[in-house]
Amino acid sequence: MPPAATTNLGYTPPDGGWGWAVVFGAFISIGFSYAFPKSLTIYYKEIQEYFAVSYSEIAWVSSVMLASMYAGGPISSILVNRYGSRPVVMVGGLMVSAGMVLASYGTSIIHLYLCVGVIGGFGLSFNLQPALTIIGTYFQVKRPLANGLAMTGSPVVLFTLAPLNQFLFDSFGWRGSFLILGSIVLHCCVAGSLMRPVNKCVGPKPNDESSVCNGASAEEAAATAAATDASTESATRLTEESKTEGKGRGLVNKCIDFSLFKHRGFLIYLSGNVLLFFGFFAPVVFLAPYAKHQGIDEYSAAFLLSIFALVDMFIRPATGLIGNTKLVRPRIQYFFSFAVSYNGICHLLCPLASGYVGLVVYAVFFGQAFGMLSALLFEVLMDLVGAQRFSTAVGLVTIIECGPVLLGPPISGALVDAFGDYKYMYYACGVFMLVPGIFFFIMHYFNYKKLDEENRQSVAVEMRASEEVVQLKINQEDKTD
Repeated sequence: MPPAATTNLGYTPPDGGWGWAVVFGAFISIGFSYAFPKSLTIYYKEIQEYFAVSYSEIAWVSSVMLASMYAGGPISSILVNRYGSRPVVMVGGLMVSAGMVLASYGTSIIHLYLCVGVIGGFGLSFNLQPALTIIGTYFQVKRPLANGLAMTGSPVVLFTLAPLNQFLFDSFGWRGSFLILGSIVLHCCVAGSLMRPVNKCVGPKPNDESSVCNGASAEEAAATAAATDASTESATRLTEESKTEGKGRGLVNKCIDFSLFKHRGFLIYLSGNVLLFFGFFAPVVFLAPYAKHQGIDEYSAAFLLSIFALVDMFIRPATGLIGNTKLVRPRIQYFFSFAVSYNGICHLLCPLASGYVGLVVYAVFFGQAFGMLSALLFEVLMDLVGAQRFSTAVGLVTIIECGPVLLGPPISGALVDAFGDYKYMYYACGVFMLVPGIFFFIMHYFNYKKLDEENRQSVAVEMRASEEVVQLKINQEDKTD
């Protein structure tokens, strides 16, 4: 088992026990957060005809929902830091349920934007981030595996909802289906009840930990190593200063850590993800409509999502296991770069797939690529910034990413409207994924190289400090003699 990254949490995460129940709760919560907007695409063709809107207009439903989910990240961070994950997730489940019930009475596409998109999207944000954050408090050594298992919730829920939504539509229409989905999503409240706070009444970690998380600021590590003798005094002084700060300012500093914009690894992650998310969700959103456009029947088109989700379901935990190995974990950012590039290649090759068999093959490979990327998406961020700063990092990342998440599917839908063909949309998504994948490979190579140099410097500084201490003791002994 590879050594775990230093988290500076002040306690030892249990890496098991009730943590596995928390993973199950996160499995459900994350599953609905990511799978729900995708599963609703089953209704898009019928809703498009019902309201007489274009491809790009109907795509705004998922876009607004996903963008609201990401835009709610900072609000979710503040609430999680203030109240904990459990109540936030439960409130999120109630919001999504209310949004779907209200949407079932919709009289225009704008009504769906507000109810499904805004209300439902913010509810999903209250499900997603608390589930991701609480795993970092329960797990350290087994964290990649725990994250991989939790992220498996998305394909499992999608695998279930895709055919279920088609059945509900045939039986009750889209309005009745939305009512039923409003009750199903209340399972998030049950998932939230499992997320009890971790027991922190555990002895603090030893101060002599030598491992440093990949991508974490090596400058901070060097400074810590050079000033080990003064660490207790500095911590006391910082604690006293923090008590004198205003309560409002302390809350902002705790929940929105703008110092992350000086963090090299965080900036690399953020820069690549901004471009990546323009092509991240659109291929899933348009998979079933693309199949229907080629003359494939509704159930077969919905089954493509189930195939995609089934492959995704097994790839995510497998990715977590691979990411936790001694060979991969120290350089897990390269694994993430490969997953991003693999997605881009799949989309570029999609237009070559002909007929239903070709789309099935694409769904299999796309499921592999999407599952790898999704399992690593937040694990590599935690690897870069550490578990202690992860909640605020997710908040900043999601609020910035909500722009490309919002615009990605409508831009793709506009390409379909303009050319009357889906292949240009898949070409664009392929480029949006392949370019950041190559960017990640290059930038993380230099980042790891820089980190190795800084770690060697910190070791040298520590050795010199030790030699000076030994020399000082020898001089004192000579004077006493």
